[in-house]
Amino acid sequence: MTINLKNVPTPCYVAYEEKLKENLAKIDEIQKRTGCKVLLALKAFAMFSVFNLYKGKIVGTCVSSLNEAKLGKEKFGGEVHLYSAAYREDEIDQLVRYSDKIIFNSFSQWNKFREKVKKSNNNIDCGIRVNPEYSKVKIELYDPCCKGSRLGVTLAEFHEKELEGINGLHFHNHCGNNSDVLEETLKVVGEKFGDIIKKMKWVNFGGGQSITEPGYDIDRLCNNISAFKKEYGVEVILEPGEAFAYDAGVLVTSVLDIMHNDIDIAILDCSAVAHMPDVVEMPYKPIITGASKEKEFPYVYRLAGPTCLAGDIIGEYSFPQPLKLGDKIVLEDMLQYTMVKNNTFNGINLPSIAIHSEEKGLNVIKTFTYEDYKSRLS
Repeated sequence: MTINLKNVPTPCYVAYEEKLKENLAKIDEIQKRTGCKVLLALKAFAMFSVFNLYKGKIVGTCVSSLNEAKLGKEKFGGEVHLYSAAYREDEIDQLVRYSDKIIFNSFSQWNKFREKVKKSNNNIDCGIRVNPEYSKVKIELYDPCCKGSRLGVTLAEFHEKELEGINGLHFHNHCGNNSDVLEETLKVVGEKFGDIIKKMKWVNFGGGQSITEPGYDIDRLCNNISAFKKEYGVEVILEPGEAFAYDAGVLVTSVLDIMHNDIDIAILDCSAVAHMPDVVEMPYKPIITGASKEKEFPYVYRLAGPTCLAGDIIGEYSFPQPLKLGDKIVLEDMLQYTMVKNNTFNGINLPSIAIHSEEKGLNVIKTFTYEDYKSRLS
């Protein structure tokens, strides 16, 4: 995908409409082959200006808070499936109003709020999240099954006598894994909770699987889903987030200054810590168009943000030509977990948001101002 960088204000997230459609087509193929339900996980990607691409293709959204539930219902429509580690008493009435399915993280939460759910007029379907105590996630920060995890009920703590009113189970233990890991997980889930699953109407396999990335084994995923449905007689639900947005957009930034301290340092108008927090948290090093993560090219720079945090660093890259003030740099795969996690540290503005299509070109749909920064404070 190529865009005319001269027309892009910086910093700016640019979503590629054609790539979003391409990702959706892969996800829709899974629905058609298996009959499973797919939800868009707003925790990863909540750019509601492109929700029109998904309406009629997937059944709805999965959410983790009252704000996400409202956004899902108001901007997407369809079904809203809610899960949180714990619910607030002062929000439960609204959560019940906006949700079609509510998944509880513990039996204590279920027992606390079950009467509220029963008394609602929404005919809400309820589930329990289980912890299979098995995962191949290598980074503990992202491992829901790490030792002492608060996410889901282990088999030892599962209260089968308290299942009245519960129609489904949910598990989520993937972060960038392929379908072979899901297959392993399903075996563990079946061994631990198989008798319980047979009493359920649905099972939610969660998200985190790299469905739209090159090399993902979609055939194996479909076989796993179909086999599970046949064995247990349940509906299967998937809730990918990053798979919808994978490689479907960029963050365009400009060089503000170049200095030297043992290495040439280019200070950009985007920030790792403020505009793409996963670069610091995971951490990982984004791909930059036309540059190399290694010293492949002769001109090496450390790319850094403008904030006062010493660690506001994107990484070291080499370029075929020396950078100049005002040069625009394109960081790839910058839709997932960026807009939903970014912040205004140091009072710097959030990047603008744009959509690019081959037919219509670039459309800047949101630009942030001082009022946006001020409105988050008091």
